[in-house]
Amino acid sequence: MPEFVSLDVVDGVGTVLLQRPPMNALNLQMQMEIRDLAREIAGRRDIGAVVIHGGPKVFAAGADIKEMADMSYQDMLHASVALQDCFTAVARIPQPTVAAITGYALGGGCELALCCDLRIAADDARLGQPEITLGIIPGAGGTQRLPRLIGVSRAKDLILTGRHVGAEEALEMGLVNAVVPAGEAYESALKLARKLAAGPAIALRAAKEAVDHGMDVDLATGLDIERVRFAGLFATEDQRIGMAAFIAKQPPEFTGN
Repeated sequence: MPEFVSLDVVDGVGTVLLQRPPMNALNLQMQMEIRDLAREIAGRRDIGAVVIHGGPKVFAAGADIKEMADMSYQDMLHASVALQDCFTAVARIPQPTVAAITGYALGGGCELALCCDLRIAADDARLGQPEITLGIIPGAGGTQRLPRLIGVSRAKDLILTGRHVGAEEALEMGLVNAVVPAGEAYESALKLARKLAAGPAIALRAAKEAVDHGMDVDLATGLDIERVRFAGLFATEDQRIGMAAFIAKQPPEFTGN
């Protein structure tokens, strides 16, 4: 059983809870536990959407600096592979993922949120990539996922200065999708995840794959990726249910098939 993360599944929504007080610092053990849990979730058909949450006070304040401080170059060559494997596993969860951000989401915590499809932030949340103030750079995807999300100029602003941004500024720059009152981040993320979990599961996965894979290729290849997945959905039961419901002017009741 993992020590620092847990998974609770209710009504098709899996909640991944980070549990390493006081700040959910992402040490090596926690990274491996997140990786293993992400891979488990990817293979479960009873989970239609995922919420990643750090509890009511903090999402994750970053990597465990005390653990990293005395590492050699050779040590970090190996540790950085495990670090990126953890975050890549989260990014590759095929079901829609929502980060419920409370308190700090800094460094590795921000990078973990970047791996999610959507991000809901409490109005007192603080996000950023402060690694430069430690004499290093983001090493779990921050230099790659952040500019893809908010653009190169804004990403460089955060990465080169190491400054934190509040929830409203994060919303304005596209770093989060919504800001809600403090104390409501998890419930808001859960409400969104329930809606996604009730949707057409195969189409949702296809949409996520088309966007994610399309970002890494040229436009023509991306359009081919989209076309193949679009056509493939006409082999699903949910396509027939959705279109029949539209014609009948009724809400669809998807089966996930």
